Amino acid sequence: MKDSGASSVRQVPEGPQRETWSDSCRLEDLAFLHRGFSDYAHQLDLDKRWARRWTTSWRSGWDAAATFSVRDLSEVDVSRTVPVRRFTWRTAQYHRPGLEYMVSTSRHHGYESFEEECLLLVADFAAGLCEALSQPFRLRFYVGGKRVDHTPDYLLLTDTGPFVIDVRPAGRIRPEDELKFAATFEAALAAGWRYGVVTGWRRHVWETVDAFSAERRPLTNVLEVHGQLRKAASQGPLPLRDLVEQCSVPAVARAHSLHLLWRRELGTDLSEPYGDASLIRLAPVEPRGSGREF
Repeated sequence: MKDSGASSVRQVPEGPQRETWSDSCRLEDLAFLHRGFSDYAHQLDLDKRWARRWTTSWRSGWDAAATFSVRDLSEVDVSRTVPVRRFTWRTAQYHRPGLEYMVSTSRHHGYESFEEECLLLVADFAAGLCEALSQPFRLRFYVGGKRVDHTPDYLLLTDTGPFVIDVRPAGRIRPEDELKFAATFEAALAAGWRYGVVTGWRRHVWETVDAFSAERRPLTNVLEVHGQLRKAASQGPLPLRDLVEQCSVPAVARAHSLHLLWRRELGTDLSEPYGDASLIRLAPVEPRGSGREF
């Protein structure tokens, strides 16, 4: 059963913060990724023919599912697939499903918990995303001769390749979950894909990305504020309050700075709380997207 919603994002205690500039970070820099499942890999049935015996089920439309062995995952046209199982809404259900709009794909995507909603938002910002598939496939694997099924939460198609993700808050991972994660890791590895279990977010990350997302949709640059912000930021990292004061209309510049931060044309340190004192810099690399002025 999926985890329920929460009033705040769960965070894992961590040591000293390191700088994490928003214009150059990846999803892996922002999330806590669980590694404990590697201790359970020895329990899986990984004989010489395991990649033939282990299978994945995919759907195109709501027709019967198509089955591919793990060995043949490269033959799946993932661009034509839909969730392998439907999202459900009913009174008094334990988990909290919904739809999250993603700028990267220009459409809504399903989630089944507050933690999954957070994953979609941060992935939209930092994953170099081309496509996101919810409940992408059902993996059937074997442990001690017994058949076990698992449906990963997401398959993200990114500019660095496919990334299979499960979302499970830290402290809610059971031994049976570890086996499923270990099996999914082996299947992803066989296909040349990445795999991760997101258990939480580094301090300040989700709140700051959520603030950026307030201005993530296209904005009309009628006052040429974008150019003013870029020029000011090119002087070196400046506190947000000083950055916007160098623009013709500071109140408008403040809103547009969020838009450029979301587009990664400006950057700030995500390891610190976002506010007037946050240092803002001009992105040192080519921003994502088409480069058009919005």
